[in-house]
Amino acid sequence: MSFLDIFKKSFLEGYASVRIDVAQIVVCMLITVLVAAYIFLIYRTVNKNAFYNRNFNLSLIALAVITAAVILTIQSNIVISLGMVGALSIVRFRTAVKDPMDLVFLFWSISAGIICGAGFAVVAVVASIVITVIILLFDRVPAGVPAVILLVNASDYRTEGRIMEIVGKHCGMSQVKARNLTKDKLNMAVEVRTAEGGRLVEELMDLESVTSASLVDHDGEVTF
Repeated sequence: MSFLDIFKKSFLEGYASVRIDVAQIVVCMLITVLVAAYIFLIYRTVNKNAFYNRNFNLSLIALAVITAAVILTIQSNIVISLGMVGALSIVRFRTAVKDPMDLVFLFWSISAGIICGAGFAVVAVVASIVITVIILLFDRVPAGVPAVILLVNASDYRTEGRIMEIVGKHCGMSQVKARNLTKDKLNMAVEVRTAEGGRLVEELMDLESVTSASLVDHDGEVTF
């Protein structure tokens, strides 16, 4: 047998299909669904968004199952895998993920699908448990006093000095984010960190020229 024949034989064998029976597919899908359902429950438990997005949570299960199916297909035939890589490369996702934790759960779901599809279900289970422990453990670590926005409206622009004096008295940190002056009005937005929000607002309202004072939570993306 010549070198060319050996090369052709090894080349063709490298592209041979690997038969995967129905039982293996069913078992893989069931394990993937169980792991994905676990991720679904954890996301529902730790989600802190103002509005719980059920569609996003359901998509975590679908992503894990789809990814596992793709990995199974890639394992069965390398030629199909090359074509699938080419087909998936044209997919573009335009939806922005604003919460970093949502991105973590997306990657967790996809990774679980890859691991289960590759036949390492034990790794997926252990990794999921470890990730859950990490999330729940560090979620209990105090984050400190969050920054809030203090909005103050006054009928006299000369009141700013007195306002900032009261802010400095009750706040460990303060930074003016916006200042709007007219002939007879003052509108201010100040980023503050305080554990005495109620007393701060009450003392500001005691000023004769202050018409309103309020504290607003924000996520760091406030634009004035």
